Amino acid sequence: MATLEIECPTCGELLELSAEERREFEVGDLLVCSSCETEMEITVNGPGDEFELALVDYSQFVQCPSCGEDFEVSQDMLDSAPVIESVDGVSVSVVECPHCLARIELELEETGA
Repeated sequence: MATLEIECPTCGELLELSAEERREFEVGDLLVCSSCETEMEITVNGPGDEFELALVDYSQFVQCPSCGEDFEVSQDMLDSAPVIESVDGVSVSVVECPHCLARIELELEETGA
């Protein structure tokens, strides 16, 4: 099996996977672009060119406690949100509801292996 070349869908960087590296990956594993750190989940890892990736989406939907509207909280929104210590001593991200502009404290759990 030859080296597989994959173009990062975010930055266009060419990622190369050797046959040995591909054997180590299983469906569901993450491949991270060495240039922009975009995370991609391996969805197909078969023989030859049978290799597919999907961008990992860390966004989630929350319901605003003030207006009741649902809105998406993306990773970009979290990255730019201030982190404060809540009343009970837990670190939380403070995001703004796009509907009513209320400030909402979100305690997010870490995910991963």
